[in-house]
Amino acid sequence: MLIEFKVKNYRSIKEEQTLSMVKSSAKELEDTNTFPTPEKKKQIKLLNSATIYGPNASGKSNLLKAMKAMQRLVLDSGSKIKRGTKLPIIPFLLDEETKNEPTEFEVVFISKNVRYQYGFMLNSEMILEEWLYAFPEGVSQTWFEREYKENEKDTNWYFGSKFSGNKKIWSESTRKNALFLSTAIQLNSEQLKPVYDWFNDILYVLATTVSLDPGFTYELYDKDKYKKLINEFLNIADLDIEGLNITEEDFDSSILPSDMPEDIRDKICEDMKDKKMLDVASVHKSIQGKDIYFDFEDESDGTKKFLAFIGPWIDSLESGNVLVIDELNDNFHPLMVKFLIELFHNKEINTSNAQLIFTSHDTSVMTQDIFRRDQIWFCEKNNKASEYFSLIEFKPRKGVTDIEKSYFSGRYGALPYFKSIVNSMKAKTDGE
Repeated sequence: MLIEFKVKNYRSIKEEQTLSMVKSSAKELEDTNTFPTPEKKKQIKLLNSATIYGPNASGKSNLLKAMKAMQRLVLDSGSKIKRGTKLPIIPFLLDEETKNEPTEFEVVFISKNVRYQYGFMLNSEMILEEWLYAFPEGVSQTWFEREYKENEKDTNWYFGSKFSGNKKIWSESTRKNALFLSTAIQLNSEQLKPVYDWFNDILYVLATTVSLDPGFTYELYDKDKYKKLINEFLNIADLDIEGLNITEEDFDSSILPSDMPEDIRDKICEDMKDKKMLDVASVHKSIQGKDIYFDFEDESDGTKKFLAFIGPWIDSLESGNVLVIDELNDNFHPLMVKFLIELFHNKEINTSNAQLIFTSHDTSVMTQDIFRRDQIWFCEKNNKASEYFSLIEFKPRKGVTDIEKSYFSGRYGALPYFKSIVNSMKAKTDGE
């Protein structure tokens, strides 16, 4: 469960920005779009979804990229990032001060029914600060803190009394460009597993959906439990598909392009030797009620993308994932977007309190029938830097319920601005 995410000085983001999944005091759609945290003390309610709107190049995607960057650093830091390797961080470059300042990430989340607050500060050379606080039973515990002291050219460490394990060995084994969390996990810290596992198993960031592989959905379809469920989703989505017919066949080199270099062809043939290929057909019903098989590649882009999506979607709903997607509306009809969103708001389907965060240009779902006001976020540039703010910050006008219309009227900002071509051409002509 995600409570909030903070980022500072990353790509188009200059000042600290916060995406909060905490429910506001507003009461609308409370039974469907919110859920309580499992904490016995200091329990709060969280949102099942959040959407971010804004013009192109405003920085919508960069908030999601920041989540992905934090996740990759946690997962790769202990093993894949070697000593001396530059850390993959791009600060805000349009200010002479910030381009030399560190980037900062922090996330507050719940894993295994315990709330955690974890973050770090870094530049391309090293981790400058790192911290982790736990809140079992609602009581704050400092597990560890580290801070690099420039004047001492060394890192200071602090470990709380509630944090156990080989702290000395773990800290001494942590490289300057590595995270302590990742290093300690590599060295078998059991206490930190719920924190690391949240990044590894629960946070699912799809920074792009262009090349989403349907293979995961095919794997699920091979299991009777999921086959029935996927068929139900295909039926509900009204794609005129009764199901899938998936068969295995031997690899056939004749499918490779005739102009492919011979060494590459030989390598592929060697790699695919003794492996099976999947042949996927979609099952339709004829007017007479007979099954008709279509090559799945002949289906529409929207249908193919839906099938690629539905595997991660079902897995996320079942596992309680935090599913983060850029441009959900891409290749999808607005009604399909609405259908996918409302799966996260359906308490009979979303039994594990999964959360969905996505960017979109599709304003047809920007309605109070689908979203609470605290679920709708906007992004716009202010002095060249991205800023994010929620609709809940705007006092609702009496009698005004059309959020989409108010958005396009400019009430909330975050709209694209197109200079008049006519005026631009006229100014150019006058100048001549």
